[in-house]
Amino acid sequence: MVQERRVRFEYPDDLGPVWTPRFPELSAAANGVSFLMPYVEPYVVRSVRDALDALDPELQKTARTFMAQERAHHSQHRRYNDLLVPQLPGMTRIERWMRSTFVWLAGRSHRFGLAYAAAFETIAFALARWTEAHMRQLFDGADPQITTLFLWHLAEEVDHKTVAFDVYEAVDGSRLRYLRAAAVALMVLTWFTFLSTLTMLRAQGRLLNPVAWWRLLVWGISLAFEVLPDLAVSAMPSHHPSDFTDPDVLTTWLRQYDPDTSTIPLWWTGAGTDSTTLAGPVVDR
Repeated sequence: MVQERRVRFEYPDDLGPVWTPRFPELSAAANGVSFLMPYVEPYVVRSVRDALDALDPELQKTARTFMAQERAHHSQHRRYNDLLVPQLPGMTRIERWMRSTFVWLAGRSHRFGLAYAAAFETIAFALARWTEAHMRQLFDGADPQITTLFLWHLAEEVDHKTVAFDVYEAVDGSRLRYLRAAAVALMVLTWFTFLSTLTMLRAQGRLLNPVAWWRLLVWGISLAFEVLPDLAVSAMPSHHPSDFTDPDVLTTWLRQYDPDTSTIPLWWTGAGTDSTTLAGPVVDR
């Protein structure tokens, strides 16, 4: 069942953009996704909110919880991004382009907005499955706080994987519109992640590093083999997101959220702790 989790992440004032020391280019790509969240998440929330009156009471209740989760993602990524932007010349300009893109998208039809929300959630779910399959490779030695931020977000994408799709089905459900929106959502995510990654690689002094680009290429191809088939399957008339198999580790970890204290265990990465399982809590203050 979809649940609101009021988790807040605390970052040091001297936080740097590289939080995966083994693979600095992974930090660049992941941060690139993070920079898009304060723009795409409000668009998804507005699209679903405008459909609430057309939903039955049970779906309406679930959709409100989904919106609360998405607003929390927006808020936590915004706080994280604000610490990074001053360290990344050129990032302010890219954020302006992101804002303009979603202002333009907001002018499209409401049905397209719902299709975009449903398709984007499918992409996010596919990213969660891919990330879990590469967890040890990607996050060994990474900063536990930032790793937890990203994995909490991805785990909640699994948690609410059916909601935007169900809302879209209740209002429209056209698979052709869904495919068009999926293509736009994928292009927007890929393009802005690429631009942001370039900016961060330049700040790292690794813009022309062949190893960095080779790793990004390998990860990108591997991710495409997860995302593209999932999008293709999700566009079939008989498909429902509940048909997808959830990533077990993320789902199990998310169940450890404590609503009484608003805490979730830090994801153990082997960095800065002697624990062999999970580290201490992230506290909502």
